[in-house]
Amino acid sequence: MNDLSNGIIELSIMSSMAESKVTGIIQSLNSLEDDLDSLNIKVDDMKKQLNVKALTEIDTLLEKTREMATKEAEIMINASKEKAAAESVKIAQEGEAILSKIQSNVDANFDEAVNHVVSTVLKA
Repeated sequence: MNDLSNGIIELSIMSSMAESKVTGIIQSLNSLEDDLDSLNIKVDDMKKQLNVKALTEIDTLLEKTREMATKEAEIMINASKEKAAAESVKIAQEGEAILSKIQSNVDANFDEAVNHVVSTVLKA
């Protein structure tokens, strides 16, 4: 019976050791699961931070793009104004030249025109 008792005790010890190892493994797995949950939370937080940073950067780039477009538009508008002013001066000079030519023709033919009118009125 002594051998049987020793066998039962050994079996009980081995069973206890196996349970202890299983308990250790379960505890390790639980700890690992907790670590994974913690990492998942940190990853989600990092995703949110990255998203906020990306949106902020997009807003900054959009504002810079608007500023650049505004400056470019101002340059184009100013160039167009200068060109229009130059065209206006040219048109005014051409108009003055034509007006001067007409005035010269009127002055040159004024006496003849008056004589023609007087002659037409007297014949009537």
